[in-house]
Amino acid sequence: MDYQQTLDWMFAQLPMYQTQGASAFRKDLDNIKLLCSYLDHPEDKLKCIHVAGTNGKGSTCHLLASVFQQAGYKTGLFTSPHLKDYRERIRINGITISEEFVIDFIAKHKDFFERNNLSFFEMSVGLCFMYFLEENIDIAIIETGLGGRLDATNVVHPLVSVITNIGFDHTQYLGNTLESIAREKAGIIKPETPVVIGEYTAETKPVFEFTALEKDCEILFAQDMILPDFPSDLTGDYQFQNKRTVLACLQIIEKYTQFRISDDAIKTGFLKVSDSTGLLGRWQIIGQNPLVVADTAHNSHGFHRVMTQIENQSYQKLHLVIGMVNDKNLDELLPLFPKDAIYYFCKPQIPRRMETDVLADAAEIYGLRGKRFDSVPDAYEAAKQASSENDMIYIGGSTFVVAEILQ
Repeated sequence: MDYQQTLDWMFAQLPMYQTQGASAFRKDLDNIKLLCSYLDHPEDKLKCIHVAGTNGKGSTCHLLASVFQQAGYKTGLFTSPHLKDYRERIRINGITISEEFVIDFIAKHKDFFERNNLSFFEMSVGLCFMYFLEENIDIAIIETGLGGRLDATNVVHPLVSVITNIGFDHTQYLGNTLESIAREKAGIIKPETPVVIGEYTAETKPVFEFTALEKDCEILFAQDMILPDFPSDLTGDYQFQNKRTVLACLQIIEKYTQFRISDDAIKTGFLKVSDSTGLLGRWQIIGQNPLVVADTAHNSHGFHRVMTQIENQSYQKLHLVIGMVNDKNLDELLPLFPKDAIYYFCKPQIPRRMETDVLADAAEIYGLRGKRFDSVPDAYEAAKQASSENDMIYIGGSTFVVAEILQ
């Protein structure tokens, strides 16, 4: 198989949560443990930082990777989902994994994957571990896919665990209270391994404190720490807390490991995140006159922050190109959107998409009105045609909506 055929096989033959939903969700770690044993436990031979959270974990991972790169360390980065190319998920010093490595890994182990019904994400985790090991990296920054306790990445033994924040998302899997979601995320906390919490609430802080005490871990709450505010090329207002979380994590790294990170590495790393790591879709400005912003926020916690930043922008008219996936609670999300905007409702081209009419009909109940489109590009083109140079266009609602525009 060539590269495209390999990807087609991965996407079609094995469940992929991002496109298929519940059929890809595993209720234990048996499969990934089996794969790690088969591969001779590459996860045990890596030094890593493990990052979970409802929002901000991707940005936090990219910030960390950029800083370590600037400090001179060979840095692996595993994130999900991808926006343009599958290889975005696995990088070393910002360079994506080669097509040849992906092809060879799948071809070599395809029989094992089929025999044991490995999921798309489990295969990707194994691929990441083997690539980082063979390339002899210094440090790996590993982002969870969904949750924490049952996430396939949760076989690692990190130098430090990081939980960015807790909000309502994937409640059908993680629970419908902040406490239950926090318990699932806290599942990445390992015995005698320090943990950094980016943000907490009255409901979630006791969960983290109890878990840290139970596991005999030092715990830092970045939200309570006095930390400098270094500027960054990640311009979203919500990046303020992500940067603080990274700084708290680096304090732990300095305290407990041999890694040394200078202030210059932090300053330069924060300023060059996009160039160093290839991060896309976080308050990404893709056009001027009119201002066009794409952002992958896709839950109430994320939308609240993004809508607050939109309110702080200067524009004549606001145009929103919005599409979502079909497991979203619209009664929770739609009240967060402004009523005085012009909407362009659409649907991403994935099996989990929410149909345009479903989204638009629900939006009308909340006073959000606009036109309906069968595709994201059509909706975006209509927004551009209707906008003046002093307007603003926001593209979002789903990672997959943003992906179609950036492609």
